[in-house]
Amino acid sequence: MATYKVRVATGTDFLSGTTDSISLIIVGTQGESRKQLLNHFGRDFATGAVDDYTVQCQQDLGDLIIVRLYKERYSFFPKNPWYCKYVQVCAPNGRIYHFPAYQWMDGYETLALREATGKTAADDTLPILLEHRKEELRAKQDFYHWRVFVPGLPNYVHIPSYRPPPRRNPNRPEWNGYIPGFPILINFKATKFLDLNLRYSFTKTASFFFRLSPMALGFKLRGLVDSKRSWKRLKDIKKIFPGNKSVVFEYVAEHWAEDSFFGYQYLNGINPGLLCRCTRIPDKFPVTDDMVAPFLGEGTCLQAELEKGNIYLADYRILEGIPAVELNGQKQYHCAPLCLLHFGREGNLLPIAIQLSQTPGPDCPIFLPSDSEWDWLLAKTWVRYAEFYCHEGISHLLETHLIAEAFCLAMLRQLPMCHPLYKLLIPHTRYTIQINSIGRAVLINEGGLSARSMSLGLAGFAEAMVRALSEINYDNLYLPDDFVRRGVQDLPGYYYREDSLAVWDALERYVTEIITYYYPCDAAVEGDLELQSWVQEIFKECLLGRESSGFPTCLRTVPELIRYVTIVIYTCSAKHAAVNTGQLEFTAWMPNFPSSMRNPPIQAKGLTTLETFLDTLPDIKTTCITLLVLWTLSREPDDKRPLGHFPDIHFVEEAPRRSIETLRQRLAQISHNIRQRNKCLPIPYYYLDPVLIENSISI
Repeated sequence: MATYKVRVATGTDFLSGTTDSISLIIVGTQGESRKQLLNHFGRDFATGAVDDYTVQCQQDLGDLIIVRLYKERYSFFPKNPWYCKYVQVCAPNGRIYHFPAYQWMDGYETLALREATGKTAADDTLPILLEHRKEELRAKQDFYHWRVFVPGLPNYVHIPSYRPPPRRNPNRPEWNGYIPGFPILINFKATKFLDLNLRYSFTKTASFFFRLSPMALGFKLRGLVDSKRSWKRLKDIKKIFPGNKSVVFEYVAEHWAEDSFFGYQYLNGINPGLLCRCTRIPDKFPVTDDMVAPFLGEGTCLQAELEKGNIYLADYRILEGIPAVELNGQKQYHCAPLCLLHFGREGNLLPIAIQLSQTPGPDCPIFLPSDSEWDWLLAKTWVRYAEFYCHEGISHLLETHLIAEAFCLAMLRQLPMCHPLYKLLIPHTRYTIQINSIGRAVLINEGGLSARSMSLGLAGFAEAMVRALSEINYDNLYLPDDFVRRGVQDLPGYYYREDSLAVWDALERYVTEIITYYYPCDAAVEGDLELQSWVQEIFKECLLGRESSGFPTCLRTVPELIRYVTIVIYTCSAKHAAVNTGQLEFTAWMPNFPSSMRNPPIQAKGLTTLETFLDTLPDIKTTCITLLVLWTLSREPDDKRPLGHFPDIHFVEEAPRRSIETLRQRLAQISHNIRQRNKCLPIPYYYLDPVLIENSISI
């Protein structure tokens, strides 16, 4: 007789336990055990429980390779889901085998778990293991399908077996998750098609809606969401945002109109990847030396500053020609401005010229700091309006959320759980599909945020993203090269650059250590058909097969794989943190980040007043709708996992475990450096502090 000691761990989240019967079969290279019910006197598989059992076999099973779990009906109890974290088996010789699960068993079903050693298909020689990985992928590909949501944007997950339940009473309206008069709140039906392994945990779900509802209800009770009036005074805007306000929020509200802060936001705001060094003034932006000479300092001129590399350009051409819509019965307006900035001797980046169109002409003056106070402020506010769309639609939603979801879904469909890349990537996909499903219900949906609070509406918001995806280039996603391409690799005071490169370096070293452990040569990369299928599917479903994107359709060398995987992990973690974490602080003061404009771009100088400025800004209702959503989407609910924190044990080999610990140490040092630096800054920049970066896009 051979005795095997079995340990089964149940998840700690609320309702992770089950009353169903759980049985087990252990499979080894020399045989398999009989099916044995795992049952103690009393409750088994309770939430947070770690249960131990003994399995007797007639013979030694050899090296253990698979554990099969059977979830079946128990007596009269109704079916309920079970979250299995892992199974451990101690063999008679004392060797402990780990079988990671970290997934739900929802119905009465069988779950076959591989032993945790990471293996590509080339590493498997046993027919049973080769068949297991094929069957796992076949089942996931049958379950998870790609679907087009908006033509021209990355495709997303579709589960064809889902059918919405019939209405109990078709004549009675159902509550769909909206608060009356505040129709941007979450449509609960938006995520019902997701299986439990893609959904938020109970803790995260409760935290998400608990934080959302009181704020929404407060706006409703105060009548703010029903008011279509203009703001009477600028200071009234600050009153609508209750609760504790951060140092950065207070700074934004106090200094938003200053040129130095306007320039600062291009470096360390929530859209820090737009600015480019300007070496030649474009023909469409006819700025002359006479116009800007007073703002460049003594003893210099525009051409000299261009040659020194002190002139920078923010060009919003991607927004050109998109039509505006009506909001609350009033026509809205739109523009695609250009903004020229100068880095001066005092160390400040300052705007020196703004044009509110891509086409110069008599009705499109170039605004200068010497213009009237309100003309100049309104011109800068139009630029900040354009920033809203480039940030929310392109830098945030498209370049992190939607692209990361495609990375995630391709991984689920093409990489089995035993694959080293699956183990490396799975922590960086947690809850991404769930939050994107919510986002589609809130942002890119009829009746959602884009339709109710943005000048461009649903179609225009989507059009901006479609244009951006058509221009995305793979080489530009390699972060160190992007700073060089934009000519900002040596721009002082660029804390985003400093911190992002530090985090990137830590991630790239970590990825290098893992990849070189499992892929000893280029032939191992090129011969991994599962890896190649993952890359091909991303090219097809995310980049929509556009060859000009430069995205690879295959990877042939170890360095190519390291580069690719680093881009994926950085996109799913730090890149999102840089554009998401500070949303509330930089947008709560609405004039700094308006989502709509109610008057046309100014066509003549000297006509703007405080009254016309307020009449151009979003009305009270639009302001509240936008702020509530940004407040919700910038506050990470509970159940967080900071970058480098991997509580689920997918890697069991010593080398990758050492690499994980080394990554944590590097990230801890980066965090320390950031906090020390911030002590000396008037505006702390902490959005890329690894402690605040999530492993994945989960909000």
